[in-house]
Amino acid sequence: MPHTHALGNSCEVLIIGGGPAGSTAAALLAKRGRRVVVIEKDRHPRFHIGESLLPLNLALFEQLGVHEQIEAIGMVKLGAEFISTDYDRTITFNFAEAWNKTWTSAYQVRRSEFDHILLKNASARGAEVYEEHRVTDIQFDSGGADIVVTAADGTAQKWRAAYVVDASGRDTFLASRMKIKRRNPKHASAALYGHFTNVRRLPGEAEGNISIFWFDHGWFWFIPLRDGTTSVGAVCWPHYLKSRRSSPTAFLHETIAQCFPLADRLKDAQLTGPTTATGNYSYTSDRMYGPRYILIGDAFAFVDPVFSSGVYLAMNSASVAAEAVHYSLDNPASARVHFAAVDRRVRRGLRTFQWLIYRMTSPAMRHLFMNPNDQWGIQSAVISLLAGDVYGKREVDRRLRLFRGIYYLVCIRFLPQSFNQWRRRRAAIAHPPDLVEARG
Repeated sequence: MPHTHALGNSCEVLIIGGGPAGSTAAALLAKRGRRVVVIEKDRHPRFHIGESLLPLNLALFEQLGVHEQIEAIGMVKLGAEFISTDYDRTITFNFAEAWNKTWTSAYQVRRSEFDHILLKNASARGAEVYEEHRVTDIQFDSGGADIVVTAADGTAQKWRAAYVVDASGRDTFLASRMKIKRRNPKHASAALYGHFTNVRRLPGEAEGNISIFWFDHGWFWFIPLRDGTTSVGAVCWPHYLKSRRSSPTAFLHETIAQCFPLADRLKDAQLTGPTTATGNYSYTSDRMYGPRYILIGDAFAFVDPVFSSGVYLAMNSASVAAEAVHYSLDNPASARVHFAAVDRRVRRGLRTFQWLIYRMTSPAMRHLFMNPNDQWGIQSAVISLLAGDVYGKREVDRRLRLFRGIYYLVCIRFLPQSFNQWRRRRAAIAHPPDLVEARG
């Protein structure tokens, strides 16, 4: 279990948040001998959405030394299946067909178990972890930061840290406090999800694959978990979720009924608990770093859960940020250079995913996914992207640029539909309704 030392008053790095990003940064910094403190608002294990991982996550698990523990709780995911009612077939992209053959599978995991493993690993590496504590105030100066940490019982103590890593996820602690968080100007989405048992899954070794179903208002995820539960969620235009007049559970069933292939797989299924509806997923921050702080993972930006990119991008940003903080502790004058390199890398990965995510519901993108072609290695490059290989390998980049060009040509073929989809997307971004999380 995490350390339960009495709160001290100084550390080299204070990390806000004990999710995958915070735990990754904490473990890697503590492994290098740094004094690291993690302030986590919840008590783990705790529920979280985002159960599907990418093959490139496995390299990070090896780096952290947790691969065997993740394997013990995970369901093997060999690829991704895509289904559209506009076509009379399903298409599966297997990770083994990616350009890079090093990592050919991933895992589906319960996030409560997964996050707990990562947090315990950070503690085992030497990080001091304080659960059910919150950062309630922070003041930066040229030498570091003074941070007020408040426990669940209301008692508070002040910490002094040379650097602060914000891994607070969608709480976006520093971005909200500094008023640098912005609604994503190019995307808007909302989600509705629940967990089901007695679901008809894919047969054989494909059982653990994620399935993506397109429907009129967006797309569904279908994520099988090892204990027999299946996570099912709809990512849709915010105005569609705003039209809900029934309970979240009833509305989820109504939405599933609009997608016959998914409804057929769930015809004998039972919900295991309440449904959650949440909105306005997409945001970004004006900057990633400043004097004595850096934002990682969802604390900096989040686009959309499609392609399961969130956990991988968060952990990858944590890995490179931990390296930057480590070197900056020895040479503070170099911090700007190190942090700027992290910024460039993270934004590059985000941009690669974003281009595809913004167009995922377009008729042209559906057509390309449902009619794959590996001429010139394009399909292998797209599968590499789906696997998380988004940080600038030249042979993949060249083919992804070609794929983008083909996409725009296909848009001409579907010009009326493409224009209508573009107009709906622009309206959703320009006038997104205010949505709050609801369960029931």
